[in-house]
Amino acid sequence: MENLERELRARFGSRLKLNQPLAPHTSFRIGGPADLMLTVESEGELCAALDAAHRHRVPVFCLGGGTNVLVSDRGMRGLVLKLGPAFARIEIDGARIRAGGAAIFRALVLTAVEAGLTGLEFAEGIPGTVGGGLLMNAGAFGSEMSAAVATVRGVSRTGLSKTLRKDQLRFNYRHAALPEELVITAVEFALEPGDKAALRARVAELKAKRAARQPAGAPNAGSVFKNPPGLFAARLLEGCGLKNQRSGMAAFSERHANFIVNLGGAKAADVRTLIEKAQATVRAQTGVQLEPEVKLVGEW
Repeated sequence: MENLERELRARFGSRLKLNQPLAPHTSFRIGGPADLMLTVESEGELCAALDAAHRHRVPVFCLGGGTNVLVSDRGMRGLVLKLGPAFARIEIDGARIRAGGAAIFRALVLTAVEAGLTGLEFAEGIPGTVGGGLLMNAGAFGSEMSAAVATVRGVSRTGLSKTLRKDQLRFNYRHAALPEELVITAVEFALEPGDKAALRARVAELKAKRAARQPAGAPNAGSVFKNPPGLFAARLLEGCGLKNQRSGMAAFSERHANFIVNLGGAKAADVRTLIEKAQATVRAQTGVQLEPEVKLVGEW
């Protein structure tokens, strides 16, 4: 670790942070410190940081918008990387849109709509970044990100840049299997021309649906559990009496049972306790094993 710190400090100076609290970087507002944290501003910098970590055998975690993760109270060992503003660009080329891995999902949807391109309206309101959404094969209202993906560009854990076609990727429900665990730097989407007024109306409709049923205000990480085949996790949780259940300052939302909210000062351990309690309760009462959609990361 010390050798990696020395090498990164020589190249990045004060941009390399030590013992950086991760709570401000997650939508849960929960998480202990990262040993090392670095924001990179170019693909070259990303390649250099990953290559150095690989050579020094230090684990790396790339933190996107922090919207689908629960970081341990103990924090994360090794190097945490974030993609800077240079990776948030969105470019249009005919019916194709190229979005950087750090581009905000909502900005991508609005850009497509204003360009009169259809295929991403479902993603209005999905939190986080394009890179994180790709890894989770984010979806809503019966559609998934994978349907619109054309190519993915990223950097391998050994610091090599690669571009992959859609047929080189394996998408499943809320998951994308990428070779060599690429850090995603850009995604290109193949869309179709559409009527701009109709697209705006559809986005407004979906936005209203989300606002009516999802909790607002309290920090959260979106849906906690994946929907089991043919079922809805929220209905199972509510049917088993888990709505409003609390552990410390974390609670299942009274508005939507598949959301855990931070009521103020919640710990990662509180959230994990609720997740495990919900799994055990639903399994005992229905025989269904709920699988978390939220990723637990760090030192537990």
